[in-house]
Amino acid sequence: MEHHYYFIVEILSGLGLGHFAHEWSHVLHSWLVMILLLLGSFLLVKGIQLIPTRGQNFMEMVIEGLENFMVDITGPEGRAFFPYICTIFLYILVSNLLGLIPGFFSPTANLNTTLSMALCTFVLTHAIGVKFHGVKYIKHFLGPVMFLAPLMIIIESIGHLARIMSLSIRLFGNIMGKEKILGILFGLAGLYLAPLPILFLGLLVSFIQALVFMLLSIVYFAGAMEEAH
Repeated sequence: MEHHYYFIVEILSGLGLGHFAHEWSHVLHSWLVMILLLLGSFLLVKGIQLIPTRGQNFMEMVIEGLENFMVDITGPEGRAFFPYICTIFLYILVSNLLGLIPGFFSPTANLNTTLSMALCTFVLTHAIGVKFHGVKYIKHFLGPVMFLAPLMIIIESIGHLARIMSLSIRLFGNIMGKEKILGILFGLAGLYLAPLPILFLGLLVSFIQALVFMLLSIVYFAGAMEEAH
């Protein structure tokens, strides 16, 4: 079976872990993304100053922008869930961008990765609903007319389960498509700069897909926080 060339996989193959590395390549690259985020966070926190540097100013602007973006949708109560939203956005963005570097793979180009994040958002959405409304959260599934409640429960349940498919497949499909196109172009004409336009497009797709996943998660959280009509 032919495998793509990935640095991490080749290193582990040299250590006798080739089967594991090829089978769980997306997990290995996901660990790499987590290490990069943890290392970056440590370095940024270590370098915090009362008079901020340019790098600190930039990161503060990014974090504050994301927080204000979320609060504008959810209201001040949404700040409690901002750590999850910020983490998921940064993880997806770095994962998407990682695949643009030859020899590396985007973990988000694997359905298992995107599905796991979609399930996290799904579970947290309903946890938020129960936290804000308690047992009354069930009203979100009953609809405005009580005699249609049995039908509405089925329809609403299908709609909420479809969110998992929407979040996971949208991200997976776009990033996998980017990976395949770049792989083909690098293989056919990598030495002649043919992949450069797709690389720039890949940057745009990577950012947009991270933003879309974050935005939909925020919208789902906001819907769970609202009173049922």
